[in-house]
Amino acid sequence: MHHAVARLRAERIARSEKPFLARGCKAVRCPECRLAVSHCLCAWRPQVEACSGVSLLMHDVEALKPSNTGWLIADVVRDTSAFGWSRVEVDQRLLALLDDPQWQPYLVFPGEYAAPERVVSEVCTTEGKRPLFVLLDATWSEARKMFRKSPYLDRFPVLSLQPEQISRYRLRRSKRDDHFCTAEVAAMCLELAGDGRAAEALNAYLDVFSQHYLASKAPRAVDLNDPLHERLQTFL
Repeated sequence: MHHAVARLRAERIARSEKPFLARGCKAVRCPECRLAVSHCLCAWRPQVEACSGVSLLMHDVEALKPSNTGWLIADVVRDTSAFGWSRVEVDQRLLALLDDPQWQPYLVFPGEYAAPERVVSEVCTTEGKRPLFVLLDATWSEARKMFRKSPYLDRFPVLSLQPEQISRYRLRRSKRDDHFCTAEVAAMCLELAGDGRAAEALNAYLDVFSQHYLASKAPRAVDLNDPLHERLQTFL
């Protein structure tokens, strides 16, 4: 595995003074998909194309969590980058990416937290530019702090999503149905940018990932011929 989130995870592990122990840490996990080997997801990775790019700005231990869905985005969207967030230091590679003329960055966050003149609800790139969705991958409380304390992002429009559905994500608890996991947010962004097939693939992948993850904790077998797997099969 050589995508950006895997690399960030390896970098984070390399500088750790003690191992990160996830819940269910006794499980033998696949090094590629991070799920229990008995419920490996590697054979179900979608193969789709997308014009858009995604840049994940990840809070400290997000890349280490088996339940993290930024990993799924990197599996699906070829042009996915991932950077660790720090209040006092900015990764120069991130700044270079944001200045790359091929991209039109959008900071994806609820518009109520931004100045009205920054808020947009549509993706409108100029000729020759591709949309780059900057996602704050963290818990909700952490993401709000990241939004306030990342002044280098203040020059970009804030894409405020208006989803009609409630979140389908079941791997972490949230008190609000309008809080979406990172992969769900990315899928909505892809849809807005015209990358509809990639959005559908990511949603299907998330559903199967969630099913495998929860089944591995039970533990129970997964029906590989059920409607969720049949839907994902169309993107392989």
